[in-house]
Amino acid sequence: MLVSFPRLLSSTQGFSLGRPHRFTVAPDGARLLFLRSSGGEDPVQRLWSLDAVTGEERLLADPGAPAGGEMSAAERARRERARDRSAGISGYTTDRAVRMVAYTADEKLYVLDTGTGDTRPLPARTPLTDATISPDGSAVAYVHERQLRLISADGTDDRALATPAHDLITYGLAEHVAAESMERTRGFWWSPDSQRLAVARVDESPVEVWYLSDLTDPARPPAAHRYPRAGTANAVVELLVMDRHGAARRVEAEYEYLVDVVWDDHGLLAVVQDRPQTTLRVLAADPATGRTRALAEAADPAWTQIVPGFPRRTGNGSLVWTQDRGDTRHLTVGGEPVTPPGLQVFELCGIDGDTVLFTASAEPTETHLWTWSADAGLRRLTTEPGRHTGLRAGGTTVISSATLAGTEVTWAGRTVRDLAASSPVVPKVSLLRAGRLELRTAVLFPAVWQRGERLPVLMDPYGGPAAQRAVADRRSFYTSQWFADQGFAVVVADGRGTPGRGPRWEREAKGDSTGKLLDDQIEALETVAALYPELDLGRVGIRGWSAGGYLAALAVLRRPDVFHAAVAGAPVTDLRLYDTHWQERFLGDPRLDPGPYDVGSLLADAPRLERPLMLIHGLSDDNVYPAHTLLLSAALLAAGKPHTVLPVPGASHMPPGADLLTPQLRFLRDALAPR
Repeated sequence: MLVSFPRLLSSTQGFSLGRPHRFTVAPDGARLLFLRSSGGEDPVQRLWSLDAVTGEERLLADPGAPAGGEMSAAERARRERARDRSAGISGYTTDRAVRMVAYTADEKLYVLDTGTGDTRPLPARTPLTDATISPDGSAVAYVHERQLRLISADGTDDRALATPAHDLITYGLAEHVAAESMERTRGFWWSPDSQRLAVARVDESPVEVWYLSDLTDPARPPAAHRYPRAGTANAVVELLVMDRHGAARRVEAEYEYLVDVVWDDHGLLAVVQDRPQTTLRVLAADPATGRTRALAEAADPAWTQIVPGFPRRTGNGSLVWTQDRGDTRHLTVGGEPVTPPGLQVFELCGIDGDTVLFTASAEPTETHLWTWSADAGLRRLTTEPGRHTGLRAGGTTVISSATLAGTEVTWAGRTVRDLAASSPVVPKVSLLRAGRLELRTAVLFPAVWQRGERLPVLMDPYGGPAAQRAVADRRSFYTSQWFADQGFAVVVADGRGTPGRGPRWEREAKGDSTGKLLDDQIEALETVAALYPELDLGRVGIRGWSAGGYLAALAVLRRPDVFHAAVAGAPVTDLRLYDTHWQERFLGDPRLDPGPYDVGSLLADAPRLERPLMLIHGLSDDNVYPAHTLLLSAALLAAGKPHTVLPVPGASHMPPGADLLTPQLRFLRDALAPR
């Protein structure tokens, strides 16, 4: 039986299952560890090892089919923040030698000796999350019911290091805004000598309580969540240094946000940020006294950007960070820029001795791997247009490449086997620069289409400052091409404020940016229509999810002269109802200036709706709460404006397993049918 593309997209999790990921290289460069499932529709992640000399793959751990049962709240939250819908091994860590591995499956803890292949379960408290083995391999720290606990690698002496005084305190977990908006998913860090841990103590008492209900089970009580909406109190986060017996000392520092913690051979670092996010500081902390001193500081009147992976230190102790100068984000080593103007640094991928591996590009549709060292200077490792990332250790480099032709992972001169399913929909993408701003734009047409045939248009943006869509990466366009094959010309445009084009471009998102969002999409549309007169500008739809859902709803509410139908998935409709760290970065604190929130929110626009609008929302979304869609729907009903709402029971902010593409297609076909 033929399986529809939407269902295949769901069962393969976007054609990602079966692809190797989560790499670890042994210090001698002889072995590579990674996770991979057994095929394109198998969600169970297994741990593998690849030998650099022989090329032999060895299965180290196979957890088998999941046992079923309900996931704990902590593990569910961790997976949601990581956008992880897989099963099997949910995470693993290694000791410094990459000899011993700790991993979790079904929220149970296992320890594996990669030399002998022996695996043994540890009698740790369950359910557990965030298990991390010590650098010397002697013990595993983990979180159970808000406690930070420690168990010896031989299974003895399981004990609590820190027990919360009440239910609103956690030890060793990242709070919501850290995991969702700062990309900090961890809450504790081992010292290099394995004798102490740096631990985040989080008190959520000041944070508002929000509720999510399972509307399909009226007997089930609603689940309470602590959610810090813009302009309200954050959790209080303290950094403690704790020994293996639980004795603790507080790190003395004043800050609103704990951005990251680094504990390397040169000492303990804490990266902190103030509430307006205009100052980002790297503090060196004395683990014995808790005293701190400023090691580096960045300041910007708009906001200071948290760049993934930074800061870290080289083998000789030089601080590796970034610095925004003019229109370029530079890599700095020891406080000095080492990359040229125009080369935008994206992410720090690893440091091997004094060699720094990072991603950067001068062309926004591409991301390339680079190295820098004092001896060899700057060196580019990838050339093919695409998005490349990697990892470096033991003098070897893992290169993970995604281009318009496909994906590939190479290491030590070998290709790591990829078992992902092939998409029956093959994107045929044209990348161009639209308008005076040279907006990076992708255009897709039906696979079978002849010039001269008129086509309705579907704009398919994200538009927010979290991600790019118009990139040289096939994976970004499977769904766009499917819509194109149904008879649309699909246009994907990255406007002002999206990443990849330097600090000035990113900061276009500061304040009220609704006009820029719409103007940029219209400019891209008009540019493509001038190149392809077959585009029917009397039939233009727009769809999107999250920030893209907000943009889609904004488009039909405020520019119905251009956009004739919209599908808005998980849209933020009241800008005050999203989290502090994300919203206040761009819009400021609404207690001080509510103006940008008032202008950008959509509820007051409800009486203006004159075009077909479909709203889609997962009813278990704890990132963009379902209240956003329900509030807009209520405002539309009060204004007498017909619209369509598709609630998805049990679905979170991640695209759910259900087929949501077919209802969107039917809605758009009907809304954009020739009249």
